[in-house]
Amino acid sequence: MESINSKNIILGISGGIAAYKTPELVRRLKDRGANVRVVMTPNANEFVTALSLQAVSGMPVRTEILDTEGESGMDHIDLARWADLILIAPASASIVSRLATGSASDLLCTLCLATEAPVFLAPAMNRVMWGKPATKRNVSQLLDDGFLVLGPGVGHQACGETGSGRMLDPLDMIKLLEEQISKPPAVNKILEVMITAGPTWEALDPVRGITNASSGKMGYEIARAFQQHGCSVTLISGPCNLDTPSGVRRIDVTSAADMFNAVHTNVSKIQIFIGVAAVADYRPVNTESQKMKKNASEMTITLVRNPDILASVASLAEPPFCVGFAAETENLRNYAVSKLNKKKLDLVAANIVGQENLGFNAEDNALLLIGKDTDQQLGPASKATLSRQLCTIVLKKYEEKNST
Repeated sequence: MESINSKNIILGISGGIAAYKTPELVRRLKDRGANVRVVMTPNANEFVTALSLQAVSGMPVRTEILDTEGESGMDHIDLARWADLILIAPASASIVSRLATGSASDLLCTLCLATEAPVFLAPAMNRVMWGKPATKRNVSQLLDDGFLVLGPGVGHQACGETGSGRMLDPLDMIKLLEEQISKPPAVNKILEVMITAGPTWEALDPVRGITNASSGKMGYEIARAFQQHGCSVTLISGPCNLDTPSGVRRIDVTSAADMFNAVHTNVSKIQIFIGVAAVADYRPVNTESQKMKKNASEMTITLVRNPDILASVASLAEPPFCVGFAAETENLRNYAVSKLNKKKLDLVAANIVGQENLGFNAEDNALLLIGKDTDQQLGPASKATLSRQLCTIVLKKYEEKNST
């Protein structure tokens, strides 16, 4: 993983309560060997002082576009050229909006327009603000423009609410920043990636159905990871109570048949397919139009096999690079190898479910990656971390397969 040692970093601070974390962030960046210059928006001064940031960075803090003391009076251009990267933390809803429109209304926005260095955003705002369509549109536009997004995290917020929108803690942010600048093998074109996620629901009647405990979290994090690596991502999701990752195209489905149809309607231009969804193997032969009554002491329901979505994609005349997930309760390696060979996949990511704090509905997971020349354990770790690791490996394997 590439270090930020000796990197020239502009830390841009916008107005938000999370700005109180920035002196610690500066200190941690310098501990990693980075050269840090701080730029503040006018509102940032309401939450953290320039003096404290100058003390920890050892450099003057900039707030104005024009520097009359600079040699040319155009020091903002010199600063934009100096930067190896720009990190905006916190990135408030306001600055996200301004950047999405190409505004040059303050020094920080101007630097983002004037630099050729990558720009990273660490969003920080109330969960409702983060979830609003306007914010999603702005973030999507910035991703399309080449900005990179770190977070946000999920947790307790200064407003007293809990949810998505919390700025990442400094050490977590720096770790993710270093992962992002350690780019995977170069991809010369935008890859089209399709990911299935979540459970399916096979209706018995209007109120009952056959489903499973999948939360969709792993699939959604994988979609986020590939999108952040510059891929065009289509997420086909069973019933999930999760926010769509920024910049990801999401198609909602209910049953296995719905998912099968959505996959094959959109798969023709896909280069990488990752089947993370926990698809029901069987569905009822008959679905009652009215709620079934408990008239008898026993009930027999006849089930029929659902189509195998992953196998059907892998068996296409020109299949994409196919990655399957195998959720097992025992014999993990044997079942993973069997699935790899039977369905003719490129990789299988197998995980044990039913263990405490891992798998379905948990925040953490552990994966066993099995392929023709791959046998690798990932985790236990957070699903976000595992997804970034998996993304890097899949892109590398895809490039290797398509370079021969």
